[in-house]
Parts: sequence; structure tokens; C-alpha cells
Amino acid sequence: MLKKTFKFAGWTILAIISFLILYIISVYLISKITVNSDIAKIKQQKTIPIYILSNGVHTDIVVPVVNEVKDWRKEIQFSHTQSKDSTMNYIAFGWGDKGFYLNTPEWSDLKASTALRAMFGVSSSAMHTTFFKNLKEGEDCKRILISEENYKKLVAYISESFLIPGQPQWIEGHSYGRKDAFYEAKGSYNLFYTCNTWANNALKAANQKASLWTVYDKGIFCHYK
Repeated sequence: MLKKTFKFAGWTILAIISFLILYIISVYLISKITVNSDIAKIKQQKTIPIYILSNGVHTDIVVPVVNEVKDWRKEIQFSHTQSKDSTMNYIAFGWGDKGFYLNTPEWSDLKASTALRAMFGVSSSAMHTTFFKNLKEGEDCKRILISEENYKKLVAYISESFLIPGQPQWIEGHSYGRKDAFYEAKGSYNLFYTCNTWANNALKAANQKASLWTVYDKGIFCHYK
């Protein structure tokens, strides 16, 4: 009986290690495959600036607070932030695991239970929004000009990601700073669909360069060097 137990444990460990190796290789290789690579060749009037913004792990999609297509102020209210500063020009959207977002403001706060729930998609999600006055381009912040038609598609994608599209439900009492807020969102975070997968799919929805599939920020930014 003991011999069978050790044999089973050995095969289980081997299966887990094999899965992790295959997962890492797949993430790296598939992330390098570009979709919409010919977008620059399409003749469109590209007048609306958006940004992809990374904190080194997580990617946000940043858009104008208001323009002729969308006025986000009607849904993501300045009054939901601590600063209540209404002079901001841009708003960043970042989808992710609700438990991780709300209970892990710092990496030192991460609990094994929170990580496991996020990895296996058994928790709910949230949308983190942050207002900016201006953004500075760099390795972790890339500016992209898109057409009005594609911006409408991006707006639709972001709106549909909230738990109730068009009616974001504010998660009161939670923020990382003075200019951000959280809202209820659809879906579940897991090993195959992360915050960066959501951001990558946002670019796909807007017909912009993106990875075929990725779970990490560099899988997006490698297409915008």
C-alpha cells in the first residue's frame, strides 16, 4: 500500500511539473505570434489616442475620459475617487481577480488562498479604474492612435466587461490611492485568462496589434517595441 502511495505521488508530481513546463513554453511561444500585424497598412483616419500601460506585471488600457464617441464621466464618476479631481484627461481600465485586487494592495499581503482561488477561476472579478492627467511614453507606456470606428469597438468591449454593461457598480471603500476606484466585473481570472489576456483581447477587439494569446504583460508589449 505504501509503495502504491509513493508511486501515485511520484506520477502526480511528474504530471504537475510537465504541465508547468508545457504551460510556460506555450505562453512564451504563442505570445510572440502577432495578430492584426497589417493594421498600419489600412488607410484610416486615426485620431483617437489610447495607451497600454504596465506596472511590470499588469496591463491597463488607457483611453480619453471624454471625446465625441464616449463620455466615461457618466459611468466612472470622479466622486468615486478620494481626490474627486475632475480635471483628469485619461482613464485606465484594468480587469482582474476581485479577491486579489481588494485583498492584496501589496505583494506582501498575498495569501496562498487568494492565489489559488485566482489561479483556478473560482472567484469573481473586478474592474480597476484610475484617472490620469497626462501619461509619459516609455517602455511601460505605449501610445496608439486608432480610428473612431475602432475606438467604438474598444468602448463596447470595455463596457461589456462590467457586471452590468453601461451601469458599473462601484465597490465602495476600496482603492489603492487617491485617483482610482473598483467596480464589479464579469468573468473569472484563471491560469489561461488573466488581466493581461483581458487587455490583449481589448486590443484585438479594437483591431490593433496584439498577441494571439498571452497571460503576461510582455506578451503584449513585445508587439509595440
